[in-house]
Amino acid sequence: METSPAIDTALDDRLAERLRTLRADRGWTLDDLAQRSGVSRATLSRLEKAEVSPTAAVLGRLCAAHDLPLSRLMLMVEDDHAPLVRRADQPVWTDRASGFVRRSVSPPARTLAGEVLDGTLPPGARIDYDRPPRAGLEHHLVLRDGRLTVTLDGVAHALEPGDCLRYRLTGASAFETPPDAGARYLLFLV
Repeated sequence: METSPAIDTALDDRLAERLRTLRADRGWTLDDLAQRSGVSRATLSRLEKAEVSPTAAVLGRLCAAHDLPLSRLMLMVEDDHAPLVRRADQPVWTDRASGFVRRSVSPPARTLAGEVLDGTLPPGARIDYDRPPRAGLEHHLVLRDGRLTVTLDGVAHALEPGDCLRYRLTGASAFETPPDAGARYLLFLV
């Protein structure tokens, strides 16, 4: 498993600006968004000022409130696509709370339907998503290294290296690694 890359503070700043713009475009107050997302008003304010970096779970809640997949939100803050995406140019986002690292191997693009994410979770990590950002989004998750349990609508799927979990995300989900092993996986979104 690879070590975590450096945190991209410029990406965090662009993410804060995009979150603020999404809320303003809908005419929502911080209180409105707090009610829709379940994220406190104080946290939303700090996120929009880039005083804190959002966790994966918080981004999941915000995306669900905006009816927007996380990958599309990230597209809004990442540069436009090129046919060849060199590893050094693949945007990386780190959830400081869980240690989750998300590398956009093939970032979403307006003219392409799919995308590929490289996810890394340290040992003993758990990320819970209350609901999908967009119900029915097709996922193909391939575990590359380690051990990972993915729970979809209350059903746990224990994965080992080489396993592929295919699903349409319709409800709550969780990603969890055991205390003695992290996980590295590729997630294909179609």
